[in-house]
Amino acid sequence: MKTDAFDDVDRQLVHALQIDGRAPFARIAAVLGVSDQTVARRYTRLRTRGLVRVLGLTDTTALGEVEWSLRVQCRPDAALPVAEALARRADTSWVSLMTGGTEVAVVVRSRSGQGGDELLLRELPRTPQVVGVTAHCLLHQFFGGQQGLVNKSGALSERQVERLRTEEGAGPPHPGGGPVGPGRGPTGPVAGRPVEVGVPVVLSEADERLLGVLEIDGRAPLAELAAATNWSQSTVRRRLAELRQQGVLFFDVDYDMRMLGLDTRAALWMSVSPAELHETGERIAEHPEIACCFASTGQHNLFAMVSCTDVPALYRYLTTRIAALPAIRLLETSPMIRRVKGPGPMLAGASPRRRR
Repeated sequence: MKTDAFDDVDRQLVHALQIDGRAPFARIAAVLGVSDQTVARRYTRLRTRGLVRVLGLTDTTALGEVEWSLRVQCRPDAALPVAEALARRADTSWVSLMTGGTEVAVVVRSRSGQGGDELLLRELPRTPQVVGVTAHCLLHQFFGGQQGLVNKSGALSERQVERLRTEEGAGPPHPGGGPVGPGRGPTGPVAGRPVEVGVPVVLSEADERLLGVLEIDGRAPLAELAAATNWSQSTVRRRLAELRQQGVLFFDVDYDMRMLGLDTRAALWMSVSPAELHETGERIAEHPEIACCFASTGQHNLFAMVSCTDVPALYRYLTTRIAALPAIRLLETSPMIRRVKGPGPMLAGASPRRRR
């Protein structure tokens, strides 16, 4: 599909879904100023072609989990098989081939305190194609998760964003619906009230089945969710609201990067003094080029993923916005060659695309 095949309605639709992944097409159509049929037709076309997926995902903090950022060094010609093997795991996300094709970047989720020991201590060291692994705990999220890059695109006006948030039937209020600015960065999970740190939500087997369907299709019909859980549709509707209110469940959109005209991505590993880490992270999170930004353990204690139109635009970003932040003492830039897995589970037979 060519870049010019995407238009403003496509981008507005993705932005609307990022705000509320289960918003009825009728409500989205009213905000966009088009017919219900147009919204349904656009969504079906984009989803059928693998260009857009709405995902129902879980928040690590609410479940008492932690995330680890791994950089896996591989032997020449072995990185892709290792990346594909990591992508098939249920505890991984954002699996990418990086600079030179010999490094795999991956995010791993684990129960708090376990440190992902099964993968880090047992499996990767025994893999002959792997020659080195570095792992750092992600300590704080400045931007990312339910805060999609499309929120910075301006596809929807602030008035349209507010209508989607407040129209009858909308999901619970959450940060990240509109443009990010001072004081408007991500401050917590999707919940209407913050989740208490150290008091993880315990999920039932039926909850797990419910979430298993939603992580593949966040817009799965109530009838399908009811069949998976053996609940009534009214019980499913009530439990969805509870999980969102508790901050466990949020909806994300995985989309083709060409929709926003972005063709170059790179990981930034930065070293910042602890006294300036939080302020620097918040400033970087406001940059329109930043898809995610985290504080982490390790020498490079600030990580960000930058998305630009092309290589010259990446150079301009590094020499202007990043260069203007004196607290950054060291910077390592690693271009992404290919994304193998995004935020949700890897579907059987799926081919990597240029996504956010």
